[in-house]
Amino acid sequence: MQKTNSLAEKARNAMLAMQRASWEQGTAIQSMIEWEDYDMLRLLVNEALLRQSSDGRTCMLGSDHNVTDPVAAGYGILKCYELFGDEKYKQAADRLYNYCKNIAPRNVAGTVYHVNNHREIWSDSLYMLPPFLAAYGDYDECLKQIRGYRACLWNADEKLYSHRWSDDENRFISARFWGGGNGWAAASFAIIHELLPDSQQAYKTEIATYLTELLDGLQANVRPDGLFNDFVGDANSFVETNLSQMAAFAIFKGIKSGAIDAKQLEFAKKMKAGALVKVDEYGYVQDAAGSPFFNAPGTSTEAQAFLLMMLAAEQQLSASHNSGNQNAK
Repeated sequence: MQKTNSLAEKARNAMLAMQRASWEQGTAIQSMIEWEDYDMLRLLVNEALLRQSSDGRTCMLGSDHNVTDPVAAGYGILKCYELFGDEKYKQAADRLYNYCKNIAPRNVAGTVYHVNNHREIWSDSLYMLPPFLAAYGDYDECLKQIRGYRACLWNADEKLYSHRWSDDENRFISARFWGGGNGWAAASFAIIHELLPDSQQAYKTEIATYLTELLDGLQANVRPDGLFNDFVGDANSFVETNLSQMAAFAIFKGIKSGAIDAKQLEFAKKMKAGALVKVDEYGYVQDAAGSPFFNAPGTSTEAQAFLLMMLAAEQQLSASHNSGNQNAK
């Protein structure tokens, strides 16, 4: 893909300048997949492998308590093996898969916890773990994990995901609908739907349903400016930028793969417009849930990555429509 969008170039440069934790490295890696910048993908993945721990987790910089966050790089590792054929990528992916399947702590239903020092289920994990399982080809485990997270976190009335459930305390640590967590889920479903082969049609339909109902919940709470409150539907929480990018990415990608109806396109464009207002002259996405604590407006690697992913997905959708129109002539 030609990188002629100066906004994308600025956003990319800003992202690469940032220090990155495990999930942030994984999200940066995903943005390079979406943007088809495979040279940078390889560099980012190589760094992820440099920090692969003995148990198989990648990008291990900082806390040793992260369980699912280090898996976010997994799809990119497999993509590098597909592109470059170096066995080190396959071996690293195998070690990471073994961690996910056989080592990572989980609840009685087999759902993997988000951390290893508490028995907690987080909405973030919907993005961190299942796409790698789909890319690896373990479709059953991918859907098993998604169903497990939904069983703990999905609110069917609001059509949104609560943020954190504790098995230690048998209660929600945070029952509110954190925007970032719902954005992680939407992005994950769009990626997984694309990864699932046609032979897994039942799973593709299931994932498409999950994405559609989540988008319904989000659309019921979007602000007139195309943005959301940090806790979706809670006007007392700050106005946040990244959820709009995450959901717009999911829609652009989901329409292209056939997961969702094209009628969602106007919703995506509204969110994209709201988010772009927040991008400064240097390409930084402002007023996202800000690193390092994500509880106040700021900047983050994931916000930069999802700006890139949103722009790439829209461009790819447009290209597919143009190709289809030409073929119809």
